[in-house]
Amino acid sequence: MVAQTRSPTVLLVEDDEIDAMAVKRAFKKGRFDCPILHATDGIEALAVLRGEGCEPVPRPFVMLLDLNMPRMGGFALIDELRSDPDFADVAIFVLTTSNDDRDRSAAEQRQVAGYLVKTQIADDYTILFDALRRHGLMPPQA
Repeated sequence: MVAQTRSPTVLLVEDDEIDAMAVKRAFKKGRFDCPILHATDGIEALAVLRGEGCEPVPRPFVMLLDLNMPRMGGFALIDELRSDPDFADVAIFVLTTSNDDRDRSAAEQRQVAGYLVKTQIADDYTILFDALRRHGLMPPQA
Protein backbone atom coordinates (compact mmCIF):
# COMPACT_ATOMS: atom_id res chain seq x y z
CA MET A 1 0.00 0.00 0.00
CA VAL A 2 1.26 3.50 -0.83
CA ALA A 3 1.89 5.89 2.05
CA GLN A 4 -0.84 8.44 2.61
CA THR A 5 -0.19 12.18 2.58
CA ARG A 6 -2.23 12.60 5.76
CA SER A 7 -3.17 10.37 8.63
CA PRO A 8 -6.27 8.33 7.99
CA THR A 9 -9.50 8.48 9.88
CA VAL A 10 -9.75 5.55 12.27
CA LEU A 11 -13.06 3.73 12.58
CA LEU A 12 -12.91 1.88 15.88
CA VAL A 13 -15.54 -0.86 16.09
CA GLU A 14 -15.56 -1.91 19.73
CA ASP A 15 -18.41 -2.63 22.12
CA ASP A 16 -16.34 -2.35 25.31
CA GLU A 17 -16.16 1.31 26.33
CA ILE A 18 -13.00 0.79 28.43
CA ASP A 19 -11.16 -0.82 25.51
CA ALA A 20 -12.35 1.98 23.22
CA MET A 21 -11.06 4.62 25.64
CA ALA A 22 -7.72 2.81 25.88
CA VAL A 23 -7.29 2.89 22.10
CA LYS A 24 -8.20 6.58 21.93
CA ARG A 25 -5.79 7.35 24.79
CA ALA A 26 -3.01 5.43 23.03
CA PHE A 27 -3.46 7.42 19.83
CA LYS A 28 -3.36 10.66 21.79
CA LYS A 29 -0.32 9.54 23.79
CA GLY A 30 1.40 8.44 20.57
CA ARG A 31 0.67 11.89 19.13
CA PHE A 32 -1.22 10.54 16.16
CA ASP A 33 -3.36 13.44 15.05
CA CYS A 34 -6.14 11.57 13.30
CA PRO A 35 -9.88 11.55 13.77
CA ILE A 36 -11.23 8.50 15.57
CA LEU A 37 -14.85 7.52 15.00
CA HIS A 38 -16.38 4.90 17.27
CA ALA A 39 -19.08 2.33 16.49
CA THR A 40 -20.21 -0.22 19.06
CA ASP A 41 -21.04 -3.10 16.67
CA GLY A 42 -21.05 -4.11 13.03
CA ILE A 43 -24.49 -2.70 12.28
CA GLU A 44 -23.52 0.72 13.60
CA ALA A 45 -20.20 0.54 11.72
CA LEU A 46 -21.99 -0.17 8.42
CA ALA A 47 -24.31 2.79 9.01
CA VAL A 48 -21.31 5.06 9.65
CA LEU A 49 -19.45 3.76 6.60
CA ARG A 50 -22.47 4.23 4.36
CA GLY A 51 -23.33 7.65 5.76
CA GLU A 52 -26.73 6.62 7.09
CA GLY A 53 -27.81 9.50 9.31
CA CYS A 54 -24.31 11.00 9.34
CA GLU A 55 -21.44 11.91 7.05
CA PRO A 56 -19.71 8.79 5.68
CA VAL A 57 -16.21 8.04 6.93
CA PRO A 58 -13.78 10.05 4.80
CA ARG A 59 -11.03 8.23 2.94
CA PRO A 60 -8.37 7.28 3.68
CA PHE A 61 -9.53 5.32 6.69
CA VAL A 62 -8.55 2.25 8.62
CA MET A 63 -10.76 0.01 10.72
CA LEU A 64 -9.81 -1.34 14.14
CA LEU A 65 -12.24 -4.16 14.78
CA ASP A 66 -13.22 -6.27 17.75
CA LEU A 67 -14.53 -9.73 16.83
CA ASN A 68 -16.99 -10.46 19.64
CA MET A 69 -19.77 -7.89 19.63
CA PRO A 70 -23.56 -7.95 19.97
CA ARG A 71 -25.94 -7.72 16.99
CA MET A 72 -23.26 -8.04 14.27
CA GLY A 73 -19.85 -9.39 15.21
CA GLY A 74 -16.51 -8.80 13.56
CA PHE A 75 -16.49 -11.71 11.13
CA ALA A 76 -19.97 -10.87 9.84
CA LEU A 77 -18.88 -7.26 9.33
CA ILE A 78 -15.72 -8.28 7.48
CA ASP A 79 -17.76 -10.57 5.22
CA GLU A 80 -20.18 -7.74 4.48
CA LEU A 81 -17.35 -5.33 3.67
CA ARG A 82 -15.44 -7.80 1.49
CA SER A 83 -18.56 -8.41 -0.61
CA ASP A 84 -19.21 -4.67 -1.12
CA PRO A 85 -17.14 -3.12 -3.97
CA ASP A 86 -17.09 0.24 -2.15
CA PHE A 87 -15.42 -1.28 0.93
CA ALA A 88 -13.71 -4.48 -0.25
CA ASP A 89 -10.27 -2.86 0.01
CA VAL A 90 -10.66 -1.46 3.54
CA ALA A 91 -7.61 -2.03 5.74
CA ILE A 92 -8.96 -3.92 8.76
CA PHE A 93 -6.93 -4.60 11.88
CA VAL A 94 -8.52 -7.01 14.33
CA LEU A 95 -8.14 -6.08 18.01
CA THR A 96 -9.56 -8.95 20.02
CA THR A 97 -9.34 -10.93 23.22
CA SER A 98 -9.30 -14.16 21.20
CA ASN A 99 -5.95 -15.88 20.90
CA ASP A 100 -7.66 -18.88 19.28
CA ASP A 101 -5.84 -20.13 16.17
CA ARG A 102 -9.20 -20.75 14.46
CA ASP A 103 -10.17 -17.08 14.86
CA ARG A 104 -6.75 -15.96 13.63
CA SER A 105 -7.01 -18.28 10.60
CA ALA A 106 -10.57 -17.13 9.84
CA ALA A 107 -9.42 -13.50 9.98
CA GLU A 108 -6.44 -14.16 7.71
CA GLN A 109 -8.73 -15.90 5.20
CA ARG A 110 -10.72 -12.66 5.12
CA GLN A 111 -7.58 -10.67 4.24
CA VAL A 112 -7.26 -8.63 7.42
CA ALA A 113 -4.20 -6.38 7.55
CA GLY A 114 -3.34 -7.42 11.10
CA TYR A 115 -4.52 -9.53 14.02
CA LEU A 116 -3.65 -8.25 17.48
CA VAL A 117 -4.63 -9.81 20.79
CA LYS A 118 -5.57 -7.19 23.38
CA THR A 119 -3.84 -8.95 26.27
CA GLN A 120 -0.57 -8.94 24.31
CA ILE A 121 -0.91 -5.21 23.67
CA ALA A 122 -1.89 -4.26 27.25
CA ASP A 123 -1.06 -0.55 27.52
CA ASP A 124 1.67 -0.68 24.86
CA TYR A 125 0.09 0.05 21.51
CA THR A 126 3.48 0.17 19.78
CA ILE A 127 2.62 -3.15 18.11
CA LEU A 128 -0.51 -1.63 16.58
CA PHE A 129 1.24 1.56 15.51
CA ASP A 130 4.07 -0.44 13.92
CA ALA A 131 1.53 -2.51 11.98
CA LEU A 132 -0.23 0.64 10.78
CA ARG A 133 3.10 2.13 9.68
CA ARG A 134 4.06 -1.05 7.79
CA HIS A 135 0.89 -0.64 5.76
CA GLY A 136 1.60 3.03 5.09
CA LEU A 137 -1.37 4.10 7.18
CA MET A 138 0.49 6.18 9.75
CA PRO A 139 3.39 8.57 9.38
CA PRO A 140 6.88 7.23 10.15
CA GLN A 141 7.97 7.49 13.77
CA ALA A 142 9.72 10.75 14.54
